[in-house]
Formats: sequence, C-alpha cells, structure tokens
Amino acid sequence: MPNQEFVGLVNSLQATAEAALGDLNAATSSAARDGLLQEGRARQVAERSLRLLLMLAEKTRGNLDFAEAELLTGAITSLRARLGN
Repeated sequence: MPNQEFVGLVNSLQATAEAALGDLNAATSSAARDGLLQEGRARQVAERSLRLLLMLAEKTRGNLDFAEAELLTGAITSLRARLGN
C-alpha cells in the first residue's frame, strides 16, 4: 500500500506545475489563455516541480512499492510531455 505522505508529495508537486501551466481549473486556464499569467515565470515553476520529481525518483530508486513508482513515473511523464522535455 502506498505511503500517503509520499502520494501527497508527488500529487502536490504535479499540481503545482499544472497550476502554473494553467491546467488545473477553469479560472487558471482562462487567466493563462488571456495572458494574465507571466508565461516565463509559470514555465520556471513547472520546470522546478519537474526537477524536484526527478530528484525524488533518483533518491528513492529501489525503495518504492509498485504503486508509488507508477505514480511518480506517471507524474514525471505527464509533466515532461506538457513541457516538451
């Protein structure tokens, strides 16, 4: 069974990146679309979240159960695709 604190950490980092990119809710999406969010800053926030997730993956390699590893891999894959990395 996945550690709930670990799940919360991964979800929080992913949500931070998605919010910065305007993906979380209609208000944030609308603001990004209308140019009310600074695109460069938003991308920096999202990239920092991705770097933190990558560091977490490196530091926990071999110590995660299957569900935790899948969650972390999915978050990284999703953000890489969104950022074009």
